[in-house]
Amino acid sequence: MAVRRLRLAPGERKWTLAGVELSELDQRVVSALQVDGRAGPGRIAEVLGVSARTVARSLTRVAGAVRVVRVPDRATLPEVTLLRVRVLRGRVEVLADALARRPEVLFVDVLTGGEEISAVTLGGTPRLPTGQAITSVRAHRVLHVFSDAADWRTGLLTPAELAALTPAPPVGSHVPDDLDSRVLDVLSTDARTPPGAVAAAVSAPESTVRRRLDRLAGAGLVRTCVVADPRLFGFGVDANIWMTVPPGRLAELGRRLAASPVVHGVLATTGTTNLMAAVFCRDLSELYRFVTALDDVPSAEVTVVEGAVKRAGHRHPGPRGPF
Repeated sequence: MAVRRLRLAPGERKWTLAGVELSELDQRVVSALQVDGRAGPGRIAEVLGVSARTVARSLTRVAGAVRVVRVPDRATLPEVTLLRVRVLRGRVEVLADALARRPEVLFVDVLTGGEEISAVTLGGTPRLPTGQAITSVRAHRVLHVFSDAADWRTGLLTPAELAALTPAPPVGSHVPDDLDSRVLDVLSTDARTPPGAVAAAVSAPESTVRRRLDRLAGAGLVRTCVVADPRLFGFGVDANIWMTVPPGRLAELGRRLAASPVVHGVLATTGTTNLMAAVFCRDLSELYRFVTALDDVPSAEVTVVEGAVKRAGHRHPGPRGPF
């Protein structure tokens, strides 16, 4: 499905996708949510230099296309496995949907060609449907996460704006009790749920929930991620680069890739390909420039995502079909 850039006035533009439009201001507001998913309209407005009412209207406009969810800290995750599943033509949609329904599966993508699925799952390799639909499975255990979806930024905010929105570093540690865990479960579905609604969902006084939220945030336990179709920001190509690099260079190259503004995930894994980078590019020409700049990588395979099915534990909010 095509994305159009509409020229409105000098310096102003909109990206539109399946009836959803994001103006430059909307994109910057969403970019602010990437930094702090629970930031209120007033705080975002102060940093972006607009009125709180303008930000509130923007948040309302993007609500149907953007989802903010709470994700766990990478350090607390159990074993993570990256899967590449090849499927007979015509069966990929069924298997992708079956994987997406499983709570332990965080990401599901259909790769170009319609015969391969890429998935990220917690724990070991999940039980896959038996039968003749699956022709091969490659399971890569994740050894280290250099960056993930919650770390990606659109690049539309200035360094000063990013610094102003970045939450304070965690202070001390905190082990969540039962009430904390229930509060975090509510935020896992919608990280912007207001304290009153959280209190109603967990059957606790709002004043108690507010204190719990402050404590959890202060301990760094309210890590958020924006789930949105990157085409709304002008990124028309989502690709995975599967690299084979010398073990002694994994750390250096992983950190370098994680610092790139087009990269939205870098994982060191087991297997023949031991480093995977997920990238958003404007078009195939930009992807070509990115790949050819990896002149110190001995071997690499590039796959393009045709359809995003599930991201960060939730169904992808964009339209299904070619990515």
